Amino acid sequence: MEEKITGSIVRQFFSKLESNLTVDVAIVGAGPSGLVAATYLSKNGLKVAIFERKLAPGGGIWGGGMLFNEVVVQEDVLPILDDFSITYQSTGDNYYTVDSVEMASGLIFGARQSGSVIFNAVSVEDIVFKDNRVNGVVILWTPVQRLQMHVDPLVVTSKAVLDGTGHPSEIIALASNKAGIKLNTPSGKIMGEKPMWMESGETATVENTKKLYDGLYVSGMAANNASGGFRMGPIFGGMLKSGKKIAEIIQKDING
Repeated sequence: MEEKITGSIVRQFFSKLESNLTVDVAIVGAGPSGLVAATYLSKNGLKVAIFERKLAPGGGIWGGGMLFNEVVVQEDVLPILDDFSITYQSTGDNYYTVDSVEMASGLIFGARQSGSVIFNAVSVEDIVFKDNRVNGVVILWTPVQRLQMHVDPLVVTSKAVLDGTGHPSEIIALASNKAGIKLNTPSGKIMGEKPMWMESGETATVENTKKLYDGLYVSGMAANNASGGFRMGPIFGGMLKSGKKIAEIIQKDING
């Protein structure tokens, strides 16, 4: 029995990994915008792999506001929640509360059911950059990276790379600092996230969601950090809309 169970896990995982060494879209970070983007892209026929550094996907949704496990969304994002069969309650003023555990688990389940593959506990430590284009990501186990073990990584090639790493915009930073590319931002570099201003931050999250360089895209709070938007806290409408918007942009670019 022990051999059968272990063997099943090893064979299935290596089959899954091998079949995703080349994908249409590599998404870094399984937060709300990344999960939404993955779902819509997969539903439209693209091959999507998500790489999440932590053990649990879901990004900053789980804890709600200061461990009160509720988050808030605006009325115009309810169709996205409906696509994931996530329930919500009206506050009576065009805002709605959502159980944060339900939202996180619903987005994860939706991404998997759409056909996206999620690799958790996997960190992206570099990008593939050839012929003045971002062509994929360089991956390593998160525990190996954190222990600073001298272990070489593996490579996943893709037609598009989406930075959904949140506040640090880690993939954009790699592209800017290591590849020296000029980003599609006002300064050509990372502008840096501004302090809390919920209304502006929600709007900017969607506005800053875009293609930053050939093969390189950004969504969610990574988009605000890249282009200098404000922080918005435990309201998630902009994050969901950002994921849907970037999916449409990537889909159009790949399909020509």
